[in-house]
Amino acid sequence: MRALSEKVGAVAPSATIEISDAAKRMKREGIDVISLSIGEPDFDTPEHIVQACCDAMKRGETHYAPSNGIPELLHAVAEKCWTENRIPCGPEQVIATCGAKSAIYEVMQACLNPGDEVILPDPAWVSYEPCVQMAGARVVHHLMDEPDFQIDDSILERVGQKTRMIVVNSPSNPAGTVLSNASLKLVADLCEDYDLLALSDEIYEKLVYGREHHSLASIGDMAERTITINGFSKAYAMTGWRLGYAVAPLPVLRQMVKVQQHSVSHPTTFVMWGGVAALTGDQSCVEAMRQEFERRRMYMLDEFGSMGYTVAPPDGAFYAFVKVEGDDMAIAREWLNEAHVAATPGTAFNAPGWMRVSYAASLETLKEAMHRIRLWKNTN
Repeated sequence: MRALSEKVGAVAPSATIEISDAAKRMKREGIDVISLSIGEPDFDTPEHIVQACCDAMKRGETHYAPSNGIPELLHAVAEKCWTENRIPCGPEQVIATCGAKSAIYEVMQACLNPGDEVILPDPAWVSYEPCVQMAGARVVHHLMDEPDFQIDDSILERVGQKTRMIVVNSPSNPAGTVLSNASLKLVADLCEDYDLLALSDEIYEKLVYGREHHSLASIGDMAERTITINGFSKAYAMTGWRLGYAVAPLPVLRQMVKVQQHSVSHPTTFVMWGGVAALTGDQSCVEAMRQEFERRRMYMLDEFGSMGYTVAPPDGAFYAFVKVEGDDMAIAREWLNEAHVAATPGTAFNAPGWMRVSYAASLETLKEAMHRIRLWKNTN
């Protein structure tokens, strides 16, 4: 077979596949595996959002919609981004996408040319680099200092003549850290000094503990060069709905719309009405989930601390990023095969020596998982 894409062929499969596939196989064999490897809330989507979607279907919202999304959702996103995030924008600068991941892919296709470089502070979510590669560009990795994982002046060493963009993710997947105001200001200065674009992934913004979330696009004139990525999966437990959005400068937004027009057309029409209900409805459901995540977070911190592990500051998201001694891939296999607990090795996020453990599971499940890990540690 001759006509396969070299560009896609160069993209490595996800480093998480080995562990997740093994865990699934063991479950099929009847082994009681606890999976703490997935980034998905264990709550049901709030009822008023589900009802809004059902109502939309019943009234016939099952046909094509504008490529950038229904006007009601675009207005709701723009209003939310101004009132909550202090991002100056109008609905014409918003695109609704098939999940935040689709928005990230479209940004890379819209903004990058072959040979361009994108600075990626590590540890970083697994799909940023493949999205860059599929646009024909390349990633320049920048390992942040552990365990706080903040951005400092050393990132200046990564800027070159081909640098086009920097990607930031706060709160972070996998580390759970929230970028400080100093880190965000440094990124803003970097973009302005070197005329760079910034992609700011803020999908976990509603899940912050003891800190305050700040949007990069709210700093100075950064709205003119920042593409803010967000969505509904994490805050509203809507992972399977595949609904996200981006707020971008108009030249970027117009390019993204073209990518969407010629690929998925637009998100599912009736799903977008669920997004409208999520943004404009009662937000107490979000706070209730956040409080439950915080309760689990404190439990996980206490448990890992009592076992002598170092954990990155989990100020956001729903992950404990745990420092392990030795090969994290090997330890992930041992946790799975011996303790029957599945977690994601840090190597998947360009952070070898760490382990991402999700606490998007019931407290009862977490207690059993920690019991198993403690027994494993005491025998190794």
